[in-house]
Amino acid sequence: MDSPKPGSSPGALDTPLVSPDPHPGPEPVEPRADSGALKRSLGNRHIVMIALGGIIGAGLFVGSGAVINSTGPAAVLSYALSGVLLIFVIRAIGEMAVARPSSGSVANFARLGLGNWAGFSVGWLYWYFWVIVAAIEAVAGAGILSKYVPVPGWLLCLGLVLLMTGINLLSVKAYGETEFWFASIKILAIVFFICVGALFLLGVGGRSPGVDNLTTSGGFFPMGVMAAVVGSVTVLFSMGGAEIATIAAAESKKPAKYAEKATKQVMHRVFLFYVVSVLLIVAILPWDTSFAGKHISSPFAVALDHIGIPATGVVMEAIVLTAVLSSLNSCLYITSRMLFALSEQGDAPRSLVKVNRRGIPVRAILAGTSVGYIAVIANYFFPDRVFLFLLNSSGAIQLIYYLILVAAQIKLRRRLEQTDPGALKLKMWGFPWLSYASLAWMLVVLGLMAWIPDTRSQLTLSLVSLLAILGCYWVRLRKGPVVADQG
Repeated sequence: MDSPKPGSSPGALDTPLVSPDPHPGPEPVEPRADSGALKRSLGNRHIVMIALGGIIGAGLFVGSGAVINSTGPAAVLSYALSGVLLIFVIRAIGEMAVARPSSGSVANFARLGLGNWAGFSVGWLYWYFWVIVAAIEAVAGAGILSKYVPVPGWLLCLGLVLLMTGINLLSVKAYGETEFWFASIKILAIVFFICVGALFLLGVGGRSPGVDNLTTSGGFFPMGVMAAVVGSVTVLFSMGGAEIATIAAAESKKPAKYAEKATKQVMHRVFLFYVVSVLLIVAILPWDTSFAGKHISSPFAVALDHIGIPATGVVMEAIVLTAVLSSLNSCLYITSRMLFALSEQGDAPRSLVKVNRRGIPVRAILAGTSVGYIAVIANYFFPDRVFLFLLNSSGAIQLIYYLILVAAQIKLRRRLEQTDPGALKLKMWGFPWLSYASLAWMLVVLGLMAWIPDTRSQLTLSLVSLLAILGCYWVRLRKGPVVADQG
């Protein structure tokens, strides 16, 4: 990628942030020359592991058990359906990331395709979603540690937030290295499980059940076909996060090249890590197995224990804790970069665009940890309620900003085909039909959330959040154009 123009940050786009089409609202503001620059110190191995780590979390290691119990062996289909949709979405985002790499990429992609309102909305939705996830992960991590460390849960929660904040304040390379090793542990754990599970089913070292567990106890669809479709709604929210790599790529040595590599590698690994591992679980164990144990309620641990691998409970808790810390680490990183991108456009306080001499947006990082500290306080006063509240308040936000991003990809793709076709080095397949199909698919998922009683409140709270952000944009609009400070 060409070096940045004088007076701009490496994350700045070489083209205007909005299309030539007129959009209501203030014109985007170019980053100021004195605002500093994010350091490009991440390598390809960091970007790939950040992408892979983004899709592997406690939702797979722990949450898959609830999906299996409520769906049966058809949980494999639930994960496959969600995996296909996620792959389409990541491919669409990857196309924009390669064509126009930038810091705070997802907000800038929305702005490029649909205008300022979309950039403002996606940026703040994205920031809100991931600060909530950071709080959830801090609470979850404290819950695991409290079993072994005789310290109050709120204090452990505070310690985890401070630890990950410190890592992010060191340098972007410190974040990248930490995430590289966290992600490596998670990936090695899944690869180990897949190898051991496959050997067991082939009859190596024990009596294999073959495929009996896929067809007995009610068959492949013991709860009905619709249960598998409903299960895919729950699964989808545990699989998001791979687009984090497109944000991190802006701070790499070759943004467009590394974004392209990460996008391609993530797609088929979604199936390897999620679909294959869940298939092995439902083949090894009956689907109605209770996954609750004296340690963590993980179907991976129960399956390995059934095979005869010792100390699976403690080991799995360590792996889940690694997954939680990895997610918390990434949450603090991406929320700070999103605030950085929003402040460049005048959609957040301009002071947040400042970076220190190591290229770290310290103020943006500290602002992103604020919700984590609120979660610490809430965990102290309401330890039994805070986790559920945080889960419900994040709801369908991820799906909403994915909808906007795919719509932006359609608009931006048409524009680039006319004005800069050479930038389209990574293309969405079957354009525009697969993009339209992804939009329709996500609308169906939102419809299912409205229909399912357990998710209805999550959708309602998410729509309220969207309306609140659009209201803030209207207020922002009333202030008129933002004039860059040239001093």
